[in-house]
Amino acid sequence: MTHPILAIDHGDARIGLAATDEFGISAHPVETIDCQKSEPIPRLLEVISERKITAIVLGLPLRMDGSEGTSSAKVRKFGEELRRHLGKIPLSYFDERFTTVAASDKLREAGKKAKQQKNIIDQVAAVEILKDYLGW
Repeated sequence: MTHPILAIDHGDARIGLAATDEFGISAHPVETIDCQKSEPIPRLLEVISERKITAIVLGLPLRMDGSEGTSSAKVRKFGEELRRHLGKIPLSYFDERFTTVAASDKLREAGKKAKQQKNIIDQVAAVEILKDYLGW
């Protein structure tokens, strides 16, 4: 597996991004894209280019029983739109259940109250997606 890899936590309002370093040693928050203020695909393409991303993992919101619902359909639609712009960069989907909960727990442990988490929780959830995807 080559690095860096970009993880995407897709939401209707915000999209959280996280990436590995070029050696695949660790995962770091990158940014949160506010979907109300800008189109996400152009910004994602900038991040992919700037960071020389070699692969993308897109969090897939599955139901508790592992099945897909309307949220999964939205993410798959977004993923297919993004894929049209990626050229040879592979895009994979990965189960993102519990990543936001894990991210919130970690931020709370770090002293961040719920109100303080709003701007960064999606990035931290993307870190969790990436860590789970890589088996860390």
